[in-house]
Amino acid sequence: MNSAAPTGLRAGAGRVLRHDLSASLVVFLVAVPLSLGIAVASGAPLLAGLIAAVVGGVVAGALGGSAVQVSGPAAGLTLVVAELVATYGWRATCMITVLAGLAQFLLGMFRVARGALAVSPAVVHGMLAGVGVVIALAQLHIVLGGKPQSSALENVRELPGQLIDNHTPAVAAGLLTIAVLLAWTRVPARLRIVPAPLAALVVATTAAWAGGWDIARVHLPDSFAAWNGPLLPEGSWQGVAGGVAALALLAGVESLLCAIAADRMHDGPRVDLDRELAGQGVANMVSGSLGGLPVAGVIVRTTVNARAGARSRWSTIMHGCWVLLFSVAFASVIELIPMAALAALLVFIGVQMVNLGHVRNLRGHRELPVYLVTMGGVVVLGLAEGVLIGLGLAAVIALRRLTRVSVEVERAGDRWHAVVAGSLTFLSVPRLTERLRAIPSGADVDLSLNVDFMDHGAFEAIHAWRLDHERGGGTVDIDEIHEKWYTGAATGTPPRPRKALPGIPVRWWLPWPDRGPRPRPARDRHPAPPVTPRPAPADLLAGTREYHATTAPLIRPVLTRMVRRQTPNHLFITCADARVVPNLITSSGPGDLFTVRNIGNLVPRHGAPVHDDSVAAALEYATEVLKVRTITICGHSGCGAMGALLSGGAKTPDLPGLDSWLQHGHHTLARFLTAGDPAGPDAPAASGERGDLDRLCRLNVIQQLDNVLTHPRVRRLVEAGDLELVGLYFDIASARVHLLDQDTFRPIRHTPSP
Repeated sequence: MNSAAPTGLRAGAGRVLRHDLSASLVVFLVAVPLSLGIAVASGAPLLAGLIAAVVGGVVAGALGGSAVQVSGPAAGLTLVVAELVATYGWRATCMITVLAGLAQFLLGMFRVARGALAVSPAVVHGMLAGVGVVIALAQLHIVLGGKPQSSALENVRELPGQLIDNHTPAVAAGLLTIAVLLAWTRVPARLRIVPAPLAALVVATTAAWAGGWDIARVHLPDSFAAWNGPLLPEGSWQGVAGGVAALALLAGVESLLCAIAADRMHDGPRVDLDRELAGQGVANMVSGSLGGLPVAGVIVRTTVNARAGARSRWSTIMHGCWVLLFSVAFASVIELIPMAALAALLVFIGVQMVNLGHVRNLRGHRELPVYLVTMGGVVVLGLAEGVLIGLGLAAVIALRRLTRVSVEVERAGDRWHAVVAGSLTFLSVPRLTERLRAIPSGADVDLSLNVDFMDHGAFEAIHAWRLDHERGGGTVDIDEIHEKWYTGAATGTPPRPRKALPGIPVRWWLPWPDRGPRPRPARDRHPAPPVTPRPAPADLLAGTREYHATTAPLIRPVLTRMVRRQTPNHLFITCADARVVPNLITSSGPGDLFTVRNIGNLVPRHGAPVHDDSVAAALEYATEVLKVRTITICGHSGCGAMGALLSGGAKTPDLPGLDSWLQHGHHTLARFLTAGDPAGPDAPAASGERGDLDRLCRLNVIQQLDNVLTHPRVRRLVEAGDLELVGLYFDIASARVHLLDQDTFRPIRHTPSP
């Protein structure tokens, strides 16, 4: 036990030195120029940006709940901070930062962090985009040698005159900075190791120094002797409380959203949102006390940190230490930076905050109006006003969606089927009655109500239509799938509302022939005719319609997020047998499995005489491009391909293509003749020909795992510990999945919910 602990410590230290140290240096190079620029835009002392970067790295990194998130001064808070500085002064703003941090800490301790995520992302992204526009317009005047105006609209009005006025050498420094930032993505890869913001400031600073330009430069205080602590704000307590609330909410929401995004960038521990919010609160209390800017999670630095290979919070902590060391030891270097170059960097950052990727995603979610209205409100009216307008519009759109209803009517033989799904309110009555009255008079109707709410107006509309239809000689059989709203209203005992996802198809995993209409109760005057299988095209089209009506609205946000790329962690190779459904037996969804299916779940050996590149191509793409972490071979009981192998080709005399493909299974057959059953006494019960077939199916899984290792790249990744091979066996009769390898065969047990 005594030797194990030092070994674990050495391994942990090795990981930190190998991954986190290099990542921390990269993030440090990004953090310094961005922190200085954000301090300029906030109207705060330049040193305040560096203090916030140090505190965000060390304090928030150590106490926060995310493994790779990097905190520091955030561009999204600049308008709030600038307004507070203009209203109360810098020292009072530091006290407001301390109070906002205290509020964040208490919210984290009371475990309400997830409540902050109720703010629509469309509002958050719109707010950040609006802040970016305001920053860019204001700092552009500094780049052009002038001064920013008091509002975004005034900055726009003054811009033409600013463009045609005479300019100082500061313009050259600013334009040179922007040019380097734009061109940096096209320089050789070995140069792009240096972050673009740092490269741009180095080039602009060098040019200004070499040319002897007479321009304003960064000024840091010579010492901390004149430092004064935070000061209580003077003014109405309502205004101060509003500033504290705004700063705590915006910084908290931005940090939590960033932490959630960071979880998609790494495979380490998942974020603890309450701990993250509390850690951000402590960091803001410390930063405000030391005279620093407010701290929040920053998506740019977090992305750089994750892409640089960070594995733990040590990268964030060390980056803060590097900022502190640089600020103390190389302050004279910082003072060479032209202020116009920092302004140009802020223009570039502001433009990037209008993220077109968010625009595309929100358009797919039909939330683009919220984004645009919020952004416009922030630019034209101000931050608080824009956010409030965006929240109001988001609430209106959400209310409209909650009252949306789906009404599908189709004829099936001699009967008509109508399915109503959603929340039925008086707003839905016109569309509902229009669709129901399209059913011919005298028809027999099955009406399925899959609703989570029905108000009195909707009940009266359905009930009146039913009475009219039955008076015309037709029949109406009502089946309430979700709640007994109609029955309860008719009897005077409405059910207690129990919100659930509407429109989810009942027993969606059943085969098409098993999804016939439910048996009618004894009161039905027309017994149901026997269910007859429909033609295959009809099944496909009916299934597609069901998908569009029920599943597509629920899964669309997930797929919209994945539209640009797929990032599965698993390559799943299984049989083409129709009874094996990979996403069903693994409870996985879109983007989880990169799936290859073929007859017999075979993997041709590398360099096999029977040439086939399809599986090899999938292996190359999955390991080289997708960077999957596991390759799974999943066999199953009663496999027809294995049965054909056992028959020695007797079952495939007229199938030359299949016969050629099954030659890749000859190693499995040879193993069968010499090896015992890998399942041992734990194998599912079978005997005779069935027992031999299932034994061959299990041996085939092990053989295909060996075949995978004949591919050189896969073997290298496995030996390096970057790739894991897994064998699964699906017993169809028992619907059980077993873990299978050379030494073990065990069922994967059900874990009961707590």
